Amino acid sequence: MRYRLSARPTGAIMAELKLPDLGDNVSSAVVVGVLIKEGDTILAGQPVLELETDKAVMEAPASEGGTVSKVLVKPGDEVKSGQVIAVLGEAAAAPAAENKPAPTPAPAPVSPQPSSTPAPQRSVAPLPSAPAGQRRLIPAAPSVRRLARELGINLLEVVGSGPAYRISENDLRRFASGEAPAAVAAQPPSAPAPTLPDFSKFGPVRREAMSGVRRATVRSMAQAWSTIPMVTHFDKADITEMEALRKRINPRAEKRGAKVTMTAILLKIAAAALKQFPKFNASIDTATNEVVYKEYIHIGVAVDTPSGLLVPVVRDVDKKGVIALAAELGEIAAKARDRKLTPEEMQGASFTISNLGGIGGTGFTPIVNWPEVAIMGVSRSSIEPVWNAEKTTFEPRNIMPFSLSYDHRLIDGADAARFCRFVAEMLEDPFLLGFEG
Repeated sequence: MRYRLSARPTGAIMAELKLPDLGDNVSSAVVVGVLIKEGDTILAGQPVLELETDKAVMEAPASEGGTVSKVLVKPGDEVKSGQVIAVLGEAAAAPAAENKPAPTPAPAPVSPQPSSTPAPQRSVAPLPSAPAGQRRLIPAAPSVRRLARELGINLLEVVGSGPAYRISENDLRRFASGEAPAAVAAQPPSAPAPTLPDFSKFGPVRREAMSGVRRATVRSMAQAWSTIPMVTHFDKADITEMEALRKRINPRAEKRGAKVTMTAILLKIAAAALKQFPKFNASIDTATNEVVYKEYIHIGVAVDTPSGLLVPVVRDVDKKGVIALAAELGEIAAKARDRKLTPEEMQGASFTISNLGGIGGTGFTPIVNWPEVAIMGVSRSSIEPVWNAEKTTFEPRNIMPFSLSYDHRLIDGADAARFCRFVAEMLEDPFLLGFEG
């Protein structure tokens, strides 16, 4: 990225440095790092803040250059688009002091502008426009910015496929090859939230700001609930033999630094089910009235963390063994709890598993993560009496309840029942895992 000095003469009045536009459906963010201090000379486009939004940290660039006279925000503050975050004094005068002609500065576009002869293969979805006079925030990791410089790509021309239009390395490579980045579907306007009553009239209250993770969860769950007509199907599986096999395998897995859990086994079974029932590994494109069938199997796994629910993604589940999946699952769960996940590690899932068996419960209705069309919920198993017709007696069996929420626009009830029966049969007979999995 080329930074330019702001063309403000020495002695000019101070200017306000405002926060760029944060992106579609993102009204505010939390400051997690201030990269400037009073007295610093900064350049236009230079990162000045680190912001937490949509479960990730992104950099906010300066809209212009100059000398920092005052910083108005600190870590922990909540900031909004257009808010003044610093005051600039006179612009850096080093180039002028050398009496060298300043290079013609490249204009800072407010939003990406199409070229006069646009190539049809680079037609992209419109980005949210920034307020007049401001640069648009470019949500991208430092590694992505470095790759953009190497490829000669202006990040302002790229539409990110991640949360809040965050740009990934894959987005850059698709752009460089002439492929259009994934467009973010427009969402219908939501009804305004009703005004809360004054609870303090009834007794003492305490207010606590939502974390960035919780705010992102509020947005994504509200979007999923308003977009997807969901139905939940419930079933049970006898995991007596599978649980015995899991315990026998664990000593071998521990030698490889892994612990085989029921979630790891469910990942492998779900991958087999998604191959058998491709509708569940798809998305609906309402703009073109098409169904997008995915030829990869990446599965998100809900992880409970002190900061809230995070869903890292295990990629190419169908190509990995159970022990390898167990090792990878342990690694990403630890990264989720330590808040070390990258945005790329939380993107690309085509199906999700949420296992609450370690906590308890007999069943629940998980919400589908748009643009996916299904999610599996797993509850705690328990010993139940099951009738054995051959022995004409009841036997104690380990029964695990599970549920499947699905998008009824694409998946019918009979499809969901067959999917769940397939999963149950795989759980009940570990021998099938070697064939179907």
